[in-house]
Amino acid sequence: MKIVVIGGTGLIGSKTVERLRKRGHDVIAASPNSGVNTITGEGLAEALSGAEVVLDLANSPSFEDKAVLEFFETSGRNLLAAEKLAGVKHHIALSVVGTERLQESGYFRGKLAQEKLIKASGIPYTIVHSTQFMEFLNGIAQSGTVGQTVHLSPVHVQPIASDDVADAMADVALDPPANTTVEISGPERARLSELVARYLKAMKDPRTVEVDAEARYFGARLNDQSLVSDANPRLGSITFEQWFAKSAQPK
Repeated sequence: MKIVVIGGTGLIGSKTVERLRKRGHDVIAASPNSGVNTITGEGLAEALSGAEVVLDLANSPSFEDKAVLEFFETSGRNLLAAEKLAGVKHHIALSVVGTERLQESGYFRGKLAQEKLIKASGIPYTIVHSTQFMEFLNGIAQSGTVGQTVHLSPVHVQPIASDDVADAMADVALDPPANTTVEISGPERARLSELVARYLKAMKDPRTVEVDAEARYFGARLNDQSLVSDANPRLGSITFEQWFAKSAQPK
């Protein structure tokens, strides 16, 4: 089966491509570097020719409100239009647990706009809502940093390792369209502030974490339900301890 992975050279994309190829499928890792651009439309028709399944794993290069909305709307419209012409039978998009709850954030408004385009397209689809990746802990720390202090909420999080995300995306690609949203999550819950503090310590980062219940998460207020899934998610198998041991190595 021919499968096209948009954003196929990124963190999740490259791992998903590897898994699908190992299962014997013809997989195109599509990205601007490979001549496929969902914003300009360059190379889309050629890449999608004969494809049965498309996974959209691309992310906006900017988190600025206007730019991120334009990215997901433009990319989504171009990709879905090209898929209709190519006769694609299953469109899959990776999105974020809590997207509909975090609409104060421009990033999540962009993701919701992307999801609405998919649902209105008429193409059979599966939207995968994932909790935050463990690999993004540094990005979360950076977003809350002022000087040498990281201001973070103590809300619950249940982050998932990128390897578990890629396993899930490969499985979804080979399943029939769900025509709904499914959720994936890490196996353990923790407090966001505590987890990031632990990560910084493991990385020998001198910054300290200050617990701040009013701290925003990329512009959005948080509560204990904001970033976790209670919708019977597929759980990853990689624990914090396992991920820290393998990945949280001081540079």
